[in-house]
Amino acid sequence: MNPTPAVIAPPFTLETATQKVRLAENAWNTRDPERVALAYTEDSVWRNRSEFPVGRDEIRAFLTRKWERELDYRLVKALWAFTADHIAVRFRYEWHDHTGNWFRSYGNELWEFDERGLMRRREASINDLAIREEERTFFWPAPGPRPADHPGIPDVR
Repeated sequence: MNPTPAVIAPPFTLETATQKVRLAENAWNTRDPERVALAYTEDSVWRNRSEFPVGRDEIRAFLTRKWERELDYRLVKALWAFTADHIAVRFRYEWHDHTGNWFRSYGNELWEFDERGLMRRREASINDLAIREEERTFFWPAPGPRPADHPGIPDVR
């Protein structure tokens, strides 16, 4: 049985903001829309490319569609900046479509949290780059978290 993880809530410190980012990365790497949606408030507001989900139900539906389309998804996030209740991250992920075409997606996210540590706002800007399969850089067994010894964003081209 997995113990319930500690709640990381504002005000953030460098240590807790870094932990929050890694917990988010690990959750997204499960590719489990139900689990990931629990990190957001019931009325959370998102901007993700051209979609604007509001609330956990729409977030779950969005994530379900995403991971049906983005296969073998592997994500790395890195803390960029933080304040008491906001975190900015940069991220990179690799995936392929149903025809076997590989992509590397780059982006930035702005997060705002409530007093319980749930995200009430997420704004993501994302760019996709077509890559050849041999250009991939993320190879850990997935779904699942990135191993501690796998390079993060600063260490991967």
